[in-house]
Amino acid sequence: MRWSMEVLRVCVACLSLCVCVISAFSQSLDGDFTFTLPAGRKECFFQSMKKDASLEIEYQVLDGASLDVDFYLQSPSGHIIINSVSFTHGVHTVETEEGDYMFCFDNTFSAVSEKVIFFELILDNMGDGEEMEDWKAYVHGADLLDMKLEDIMDTINSVKSRLGKSLQIQTLLKAFEARDRNLQQSNYDRVNLWSCTNLVVMVIVSGVQVYLLRSLFNDKKKTRT
Repeated sequence: MRWSMEVLRVCVACLSLCVCVISAFSQSLDGDFTFTLPAGRKECFFQSMKKDASLEIEYQVLDGASLDVDFYLQSPSGHIIINSVSFTHGVHTVETEEGDYMFCFDNTFSAVSEKVIFFELILDNMGDGEEMEDWKAYVHGADLLDMKLEDIMDTINSVKSRLGKSLQIQTLLKAFEARDRNLQQSNYDRVNLWSCTNLVVMVIVSGVQVYLLRSLFNDKKKTRT
């Protein structure tokens, strides 16, 4: 009988922990995306939101001439909430209403250069709090255990939050690294181009100077004897 109670306690503890982990990590709604925006084009994306939630958008132009793009965010009611013109990066946070939000990246002002754009969405207060409480329905026998399941839940939520923040920072650092690498490559190509151009000009100027100096000492007049 004692052995059965110990087995029961272990099973309840494992089940509780599994439910906590699943409920804690299945609600991650953050996401990021990198895409190429051709010259003279505009690209729009949609995100469904709930009332009194939080929508944070962070974008970064990784490659392209001047590293700039136009950005605007439109509410479900059709109002332009944010309108940024010719920015290389931006971070915008809004308290949302029920409906679909539209955010667009506009490169119509550029007729030649395409842009590589990275953006990340961070969604908070999307109603996952109620679902997170469902784990309590599985732990009716928790009074048999010498542990506090609520403390475990708090610890898991803390770990989840910190892991999510670490992932967000690493993603942003990768975006910054990609932008800096593209900028460095662009500067390298530009330096090589102008160096080759200067070299060609110097060779041409040197040839012209040699030709002019030789023409000064070349007397084509015939002398009578």
